[in-house]
Amino acid sequence: MTLLKRSSRPTRDPEGRMPLMEHLRELRNRLLIAIAAVIVGIVIGWLVFDPVWAVLKAPYCETAASQQLNGECSLVYTGIFQSFFTTLKVSLLVGLVLASPVWLYQIWAFVTPALYRTEKRYSMAFLALAVPLFAGGAALAYFIMDTSLGILLSFSLDGTVATIGIDEYLDYVLIMLLIFGVSFELPLLLVFLNIIGVLSHAAVKKHRRTVIFVMFVFGAVVTPGGDPLTMMALAAPMILLYFLAELVMYLREKRRPSTEDFSHLSDDEASPLAENSAPVGDPTPVGDPTPADEEPPGTDKR
Repeated sequence: MTLLKRSSRPTRDPEGRMPLMEHLRELRNRLLIAIAAVIVGIVIGWLVFDPVWAVLKAPYCETAASQQLNGECSLVYTGIFQSFFTTLKVSLLVGLVLASPVWLYQIWAFVTPALYRTEKRYSMAFLALAVPLFAGGAALAYFIMDTSLGILLSFSLDGTVATIGIDEYLDYVLIMLLIFGVSFELPLLLVFLNIIGVLSHAAVKKHRRTVIFVMFVFGAVVTPGGDPLTMMALAAPMILLYFLAELVMYLREKRRPSTEDFSHLSDDEASPLAENSAPVGDPTPVGDPTPADEEPPGTDKR
């Protein structure tokens, strides 16, 4: 008696196509792997909380206001569970950073079957640039944080003592790191829009002054303290990266010229027509000298 063996796994489509339920199962499995990696990272973050917290608290300890309470760098907490949740939040942050190679790979492995070879190449290039740009923005925020805090806390009134809560300070640190990191990604977004044909270099050049002004306003609004130093520290690198993105867009369009660009025209100005274009409604094909109501020679009119 011959036993027929059935494969436990269905044959995989070479083009990556699969039924909806298979997509959902794959998404579930990859989410479980990513969550497990983050949980392991959180446990490690809990174990190394003390040195991580010392690094995060260092900018505040550089200010004179941190010594006012008892002569040492001190932060206060006013709730029973406040210190616990602060520890958990820092551990979660460490876990996300440590597990980032795993969950980034799971996202990439789930999305990549639907991408063409060119799209995969662009995606890898953008990911390779996005990570150091975010890290550079976060590093800049960390190095200017002590000066920014010193400016903000220098406005304390006479006879008052600064009692900064640990949750308030941690929120300030995380917001600064996140805002600076994400802001450094904006020039990369401009290059991406240029590659997919949504944004041209001429349009970016035309609105350059407006964009620079908006960057200064953005730096003043999104920074938690709102002090001039933090605003300038955020706006100046963004402007430099903006000019770098504009240069990349210019070199790309110069190396690979596209169709004729009419972005320099106003909204009420008509674009010029090609010399061999036919009038609207004329059935004569472009480049055909034979009129529509005249038959070509040699045609049988019977």
